[in-house]
Amino acid sequence: MTAARWLALGVPLLAVLAAAQLERDRRARAAALLAAVAAALGVAALNESARRTGWYAFAPVHGAYRGIPVDLWLGWAALWGALPVLLRRFLPLPLALGLLLWLDVVAMPALHPLVLLGPHWLVGEVVGLLAVALPAQLLGRWSADGRHLRARVLLQVVVFATLLLWLVPSIALELGGGSWSPLTGLPRAALLVLAQVALLVATPALIAVREFAGRGGGTPYPWDPPARLVSTGPYAYLANPMQVGGAALLLLTTAVTRSMALLAATALTVAFSAAVARPHEEHDLARRHGDAWRDWRRAVRDWCPRWRPYASGTPAVLRLDTGCGFCVAIWRFLAQRDPVNLTIAPAKEGQLRAGYTGGDGHAERGVAAVARALEHLNLGWAWVGWTLRLPGMTWLAQLMTDAMIAPPHPAGGERCPTPSDACSTAPSPRSVSMASPASRPAPSPPPPE
Repeated sequence: MTAARWLALGVPLLAVLAAAQLERDRRARAAALLAAVAAALGVAALNESARRTGWYAFAPVHGAYRGIPVDLWLGWAALWGALPVLLRRFLPLPLALGLLLWLDVVAMPALHPLVLLGPHWLVGEVVGLLAVALPAQLLGRWSADGRHLRARVLLQVVVFATLLLWLVPSIALELGGGSWSPLTGLPRAALLVLAQVALLVATPALIAVREFAGRGGGTPYPWDPPARLVSTGPYAYLANPMQVGGAALLLLTTAVTRSMALLAATALTVAFSAAVARPHEEHDLARRHGDAWRDWRRAVRDWCPRWRPYASGTPAVLRLDTGCGFCVAIWRFLAQRDPVNLTIAPAKEGQLRAGYTGGDGHAERGVAAVARALEHLNLGWAWVGWTLRLPGMTWLAQLMTDAMIAPPHPAGGERCPTPSDACSTAPSPRSVSMASPASRPAPSPPPPE
């Protein structure tokens, strides 16, 4: 079995090294690494399913994690993740998946007695190829070639969330002698509350991911970064919202499981971010964005957020219908809180919903526009805005607004969607400019009572 274990690790790694000599592009190599991480996570999850279904098992050996030999685990991840990505110019995806299936069908029985096959092990193979190898290949190939930005961002979120919230805690609990039972043993109501707290904690990180994709044109993966400097959204308050969110989620998991090993893993994660990831990131950003990045970095800290947002560039514009009582109330609410780098102006003729246009041209409509405007107030209201912009929340909030508060209607008419003393058909007020303190003009009055 020792020889089989060496071969299971050595052959895939040698193949990856040889393929890396054919693929010299740095981005493609980084994408292959990302695919290997995705495959490693998937193989670990597949092993948990196999333990329950009896698809296959492994002989008890030293150097195993949850029953799977670590060397076999790493070799499997290299074959299902990195190698086909590096050879993607020669191996189309269907051919690559077919070869992987053929290789496993040949190799798995040959690895007996290290691998113990159940009567339905081929079902496990097909499930593994579709649920593990295929997503890993899509993520790696799209990242290497810069295609399907939203899809690869979504896959990255799944990979990083699985790594952070499942594999790292599981390894810490396994090595530290803890378990998931303090979490899984909670009543359903407590689990629901805990999930909501976790979502609230993770909100800035999730919105930061959306900011990277929507306004930066990139992803959270360091070797697939945004093409443009992102200093809006959570990045107007904090330089590392994803790292802070990840550390906070690990601390929350630590508190629930009461695992000192997981606390140590959290400390190591923060230390890695500060000592290894940060220098690489700062060097890359300074090289690509120059003075704009330096100005932002001097004003925004790593782990301690600002209370008021960082402002740079052309002010954003929020357009609200002055013939709508609800919109006028929002106007007054924002104006009274002295928003940073935001101009509030009357809606354009025929505009159906509130509209937001960032200084970089990024546009939002309806509830999402108001949520964007909240980011210009302070950290507390920005968090409310980020929550409204979570996937599904914007749609739900817009649906409720259209049905109960202010249905979409053309601006500039005499119709008032809701009875209100603030509804007026008087001439539109002057725009209220709320620029950064350095460039703020004399304030204009809010809409009339």
